[in-house]
Amino acid sequence: MRTLTTMALPLSLSCVPLFRRAVFTLMCLVPVVAFAAESEKVLGDPRDPWEGLNRHIFAFNEVADAYVARPLAKGYQAVTPSLVDQGLANMFNNIGEVKNFGNDLLQGNIGDAVVDLTRFVVNTTVGVVGFFDVAAHLGLERESEDFGQTLAVWGVGPGPYIVLPLLGPSTLRDGSGRVVDSFTSLTRDIDPLSAELAVSGLDLIQTRAALLNADELVSGDKYTFLKDVYLQRREFLINDGQLQDSFGDEDFESFDF
Repeated sequence: MRTLTTMALPLSLSCVPLFRRAVFTLMCLVPVVAFAAESEKVLGDPRDPWEGLNRHIFAFNEVADAYVARPLAKGYQAVTPSLVDQGLANMFNNIGEVKNFGNDLLQGNIGDAVVDLTRFVVNTTVGVVGFFDVAAHLGLERESEDFGQTLAVWGVGPGPYIVLPLLGPSTLRDGSGRVVDSFTSLTRDIDPLSAELAVSGLDLIQTRAALLNADELVSGDKYTFLKDVYLQRREFLINDGQLQDSFGDEDFESFDF
């Protein structure tokens, strides 16, 4: 009995990093769903039946962005050379190839899964742990896949539009998909926890910095504008670019909603 207990302890401890990202996403997702019934009125968009509650969360996110995320992103942009910035973006994209590979397999896109795997191997080795996107120069272009898209391919509807605390726009389907995707992130195995949080924080800051110029594109009611951008972009990705993307060549791809 003592031997079994000794063996089980490190096994259970090894599972701790596995659940860190899933727990954080669930902490953001569950309050939105649990308290959605408290939203007092539907403001007319059938895609967004919880608009009242969503706008409250959106307002909270705007404050967090104005006082934390945006200043950090501007500071990062000011001190980081463009070569380093692009290299970091490439590294985080390379980490995401594991997620892309798994979801392409689940969607039955074997050819795309091979591309994902090849990109990961080439960029991790020749590209110096992904700092250089060598695979793109070989004609292997990156495409972002996630479990929300996989669920859509399997016929699962998007469900209500929701705004997650800190994480931003989503749907019930895509928010659930985030939990599954969190299990494929290579950063979850980084120890200690402080190092994992530092890497995740750098990823978020780098992503926010890449979107600073996109702030100028917002017009009219910001909540409605970003909702429409998110939902149209998701539909565009789910259909592998077969739909008209009215947002042109803007770099929304760098932000994996």
